[in-house]
Amino acid sequence: MNDIQQEIARLSEEINRHNYYYYMLDDPKISDYDFDQLLQRLIDLERQYPEYVLPDSPTQRVGGTITKQFESARHLYPMLSLGNTYSEADLLEFDTRVRSLLNGPVEYVCELKYDGVAISLIYEQGVLTRAVTRGDGTRGDVVTANVKTIGSVPLRLQGDYPDLLEARGEIIMPYDSFNNLNAEREDVGDQPFANPRNAASGSLKLQNSADVAKRGLSFKLYYALGENLPENNHYARLRKLHEWGFRFPDVMEKVPDLNGVYGFIHAWDEKRKQLPYPIDGIVIKVNDFSQQQQVGSTAKSPRWAIAYKFKAERVSTQLLSVDFQVGRTGIITPVANLRPVSLAGTVVKRATLNNRDFIRDMDIREQDSLFVEKGGEIIPKIVGVDMEHRMPGALPVAFVTNCPVCGTPLQQHEGEAGVFCPNELHCAPQIRGKLEHFIARKAMNIDSLGEGKIEVLYAQGLVRNAADLYDLTYDRLFGLEKVIEDENGKTKTLSFKEKTVANILNGLEQSKTVPFERVLYAIGIRFVGEVTAKKLARRFKNIDTLANATQEELVEVEDVGERVAQSIIQYFNNTENLEMVMRLKSAGLRFETGEEQQSDSQRLQGMSIVVSGVFSIPRDDIKAMIERNGGKNVSSISKNTTYVLAGEKMGPEKRKKAESLGIPIISEEDFKEMIGTERV
Repeated sequence: MNDIQQEIARLSEEINRHNYYYYMLDDPKISDYDFDQLLQRLIDLERQYPEYVLPDSPTQRVGGTITKQFESARHLYPMLSLGNTYSEADLLEFDTRVRSLLNGPVEYVCELKYDGVAISLIYEQGVLTRAVTRGDGTRGDVVTANVKTIGSVPLRLQGDYPDLLEARGEIIMPYDSFNNLNAEREDVGDQPFANPRNAASGSLKLQNSADVAKRGLSFKLYYALGENLPENNHYARLRKLHEWGFRFPDVMEKVPDLNGVYGFIHAWDEKRKQLPYPIDGIVIKVNDFSQQQQVGSTAKSPRWAIAYKFKAERVSTQLLSVDFQVGRTGIITPVANLRPVSLAGTVVKRATLNNRDFIRDMDIREQDSLFVEKGGEIIPKIVGVDMEHRMPGALPVAFVTNCPVCGTPLQQHEGEAGVFCPNELHCAPQIRGKLEHFIARKAMNIDSLGEGKIEVLYAQGLVRNAADLYDLTYDRLFGLEKVIEDENGKTKTLSFKEKTVANILNGLEQSKTVPFERVLYAIGIRFVGEVTAKKLARRFKNIDTLANATQEELVEVEDVGERVAQSIIQYFNNTENLEMVMRLKSAGLRFETGEEQQSDSQRLQGMSIVVSGVFSIPRDDIKAMIERNGGKNVSSISKNTTYVLAGEKMGPEKRKKAESLGIPIISEEDFKEMIGTERV
């Protein structure tokens, strides 16, 4: 083993050890900064020497694998479903049946029933080799690359692990991750996920594992299978898996009889509201493996386990009316105004009706009584119509055909559920929404302004777009005020006094130092979120180059598909948007990257070059050399490609296509000779 291999192995081992301390023991030994430095060092080495990348490298946590289609695989052992019950009477029947089959006492293990996606993890010689979803119980989808990005999934086991192990558990999305994800989706005009389970499921099927890594998923262990595994009971075996590198379940308790099961259920029916992730019940298992075998299984479910599901708190209340709200991107959201009702500790007065299809499919009619639940114990949601209380002749709730604010006829894109108002530059709630987005923390971060102040400025006719903010003066602001009433009828006066005005003007001035990528995010191009804005800024360097980019150039940027590219082109084809951007540039905002636009030569002027394979230096450095010498990086080979720059392990399909089109293939040495330098 040479020095590079030894360093990669050492870094991998050290980072895996710190991951274990962090995710499995909640006992980090180094700071986040020091950990990131170790990880970046390993990433850099693996880029230069990919032949030395280990199968359990911790760099897989950050993702990057693209999966166009998920293959399926047969489970080593069938993934059976648990029988469900909602009543303690059914639990008594379950206990009676189990004890009669065993002719004696039985010890149970009680666990939380996680509300996520069941997953099977296969470890061979201690290394995670395959992750498969439940599927139909016999076969599931292979999602290994995506699961490897989840920090609580061990990539390599430790200690006296067996040659082959199957660990089963649930992939869940904690509430914080769910709320952050939905906020980001709403921010770019996408439909939010209905609940954390759907969000977790959708995340596991993303094609780019780097996107999965950002979703904040977590793995919860609940079972283990394999030949000749140690320990003779479920509880002790999961303890053993903890020694091998898994996190032991947060909540797991052995109880001697059914009374212990009841006590556990009653306690967690209340305590579950404090959990940071979703559960929907309790799982009860016979602890002893020999007893599990005696009790046996049906074709669908084990007889030695059962799931007690909590009843979601549900109430019925009358629909009084429907409001149609206009969001920042113009999407129309119907909201039900309900007769106030107490639900899960709060008074519910309003709940979303999602979209036009939801109202139609649910067949919601005027004055209907609707069933309301708390989705994930957080968000009130309509789950059905109480048909017993429907009034004779009740008319279906009619969805508006024109914008309820500006009157513009509504539109709907093919294949999308959302109906929207296209009058984005002259519809009041869209204007205010864009202004609120512009000043937000992740955008321009003008915290001296806020939703209330934006409403005052808009009502006074002082702002109609972001550029107007930079025309504000002390004299225009001082003395403005507005009486604001909250949902409980309490009022307060928002006044623009001397200190308030000074803070606003100072905040606007400070925002002129915000980097280009955040300014680009702030101007609110539809579908361009925070991450996409960074990638666009890095690729195009300044707003003028981006504004003039073609669709072909835009889709070459990672995460930019045809829909996003079209949205960018439409944005810059609008003269009002261009005028606003020009005014913002004149006001002093940063519309180019802070990087020095270093140029070595124009030897590659007009050339389009595809880079493929492994080189003596990182590929990003190769691409930077192309741009510094006037060339353009392109990702796919076409008749317009000038050269293909080929390193070791170049993809055979790319080589084949280049040869078929007669595109010259050059080596790294040819390239360096072409530009006349070896300086990186």
